[in-house]
Amino acid sequence: MGRGNKVHQGAVIAALPQDFNFHGEKSECIIGDNNVIRENVVINRATHTGGKTVIGNGNFLMEGAHVSHDTKIGDNCVLGYGTKIAGDCEIGNGVIFSSSVIENAGTRVGEGSMIQAGTTFSKDVPPYIVAGGKPIGYNGPNNTMMTAYGISEKVQKHIANAYRLVFNGQGSLFDAILQIKDQVPDSPEIQNITRFLETTQAGIMTKL
Repeated sequence: MGRGNKVHQGAVIAALPQDFNFHGEKSECIIGDNNVIRENVVINRATHTGGKTVIGNGNFLMEGAHVSHDTKIGDNCVLGYGTKIAGDCEIGNGVIFSSSVIENAGTRVGEGSMIQAGTTFSKDVPPYIVAGGKPIGYNGPNNTMMTAYGISEKVQKHIANAYRLVFNGQGSLFDAILQIKDQVPDSPEIQNITRFLETTQAGIMTKL
């Protein structure tokens, strides 16, 4: 654990993983700097030797949140009350989970996205969007977070256009990626989106 962390009553750090594949191996839970870990938060260490559960810097884990084994969380994220993150998940920088969100195992959330309260999801949520509902749906670009990150209005419009191709287009995810590369002006953010889409293992929410 790094410096400047605030850990409140009843929190459990590096708890044994709740994984039937765990047989007592030595593994790690690594926590960066300046995190707030509120009451009754549980963070499990990794399942196998050499594995790591990682919490970055400047995160706020609200009461009752649970981060399972081998999950990696970036910097400046918020996990709302009672949010549960299953094992082997990846969460980018600046992600906000509202209360009572459930992220199922082996999925990713891209940087700068927000997951609305009460949502459960089993596929990847790409960067810079607002997603939520039952079943989970695309609710537009996360302009508030993008503005806070200094992303220009012009690039925000390009990102919105990219996601129209992904979520409103009639083709496959592969087709949408090709269309983004062909039709949307390039930027580091657009590259981040296409890289995220190209590397999905769990699939992208709402896309077959």
